[in-house]
Amino acid sequence: MLLYQPTVSSDSDPFVVPYLPHEIKLTRKQLPQIDSEEFKVFLKVIIQAVEAEAKSYGVIINSFYELEPEYVRHYREVLKRTAWHVGPVWLWSKNTEDKLERGKKSSIDEHQCLKWLDSKEPNSVIYVSFGSLVKVPSSQLYEIAMALEACDENFIWVVRNDQEAMILDGFEARIKAKGKGWIIKGWAPQVLILDHESVGGFVTHCGWNSVLEGVSCGVAMVAWPVMGEQFYNAKLVTDVLQIGVSIGYVEWSAASMCDGVKRETIERAVATVMGVKEGDAMRMRARELKEKAKTAVEEGGSSYSDLTTFVEDINAFRNVNCPTF
Repeated sequence: MLLYQPTVSSDSDPFVVPYLPHEIKLTRKQLPQIDSEEFKVFLKVIIQAVEAEAKSYGVIINSFYELEPEYVRHYREVLKRTAWHVGPVWLWSKNTEDKLERGKKSSIDEHQCLKWLDSKEPNSVIYVSFGSLVKVPSSQLYEIAMALEACDENFIWVVRNDQEAMILDGFEARIKAKGKGWIIKGWAPQVLILDHESVGGFVTHCGWNSVLEGVSCGVAMVAWPVMGEQFYNAKLVTDVLQIGVSIGYVEWSAASMCDGVKRETIERAVATVMGVKEGDAMRMRARELKEKAKTAVEEGGSSYSDLTTFVEDINAFRNVNCPTF
């Protein structure tokens, strides 16, 4: 993650992130604000991670070679770091129940959710979720609600339990009456939803788990980063893989706050990913990656091979350094 502040004439002027295989542009406002108290806490975590990585034998990464080959090679050959790419981790499970919840109990009946999705045409549902940490104020919830209603797409929208009281009065009743949408309050079975054929788009904060799940399920994405490394993940989605569109200009939030995007902007981004021309092209590329993700964890695949190599490397390291272990 980029922690320095580049020399540019203004906070809104783009600059090229150095030392990367692709030309990735950000603005100073899309970097952590180093004078904030939140950043000081965040920096301690980053320093600890860097120190631990420097002392470690190698790094296990929840990704797969075919998703970002230039960056795999860059990490191994330029940075000279040992790494094993063994993802997408959730695809290793053969048990459907293990794929539904990512560690928590869903707040809805999965069967009802599937029944609703089954009633919709392929690629006709947009899924909206900002994960478990991002805060969405009432003003932004209102803009999202108005955009979803205006674009007239089928949707599933996940809101945190502490946000459900902020949903616009009458909105949920109207969309239910039309059969156009479903609001999930609490934890959602994200993979179950994304992997359904009726889901064609995903509005996401670009946390790595969500990006990887979106890729593995072959959906187009609206990239709406908020904090952390999410701005880099968003660039991977939009600029490198070309399987999504940016929500527009947003700033890095030390408070993990998603805010400031108007309904017209949201509606336009949703219309793009759900559309026939650009949306179908993005979905086609995403589905190619979906097949590569599945192949990666199968016997002989890149992640399967990396996992095998990891076991062999650790055994060899143990035998040399801890022969009596």
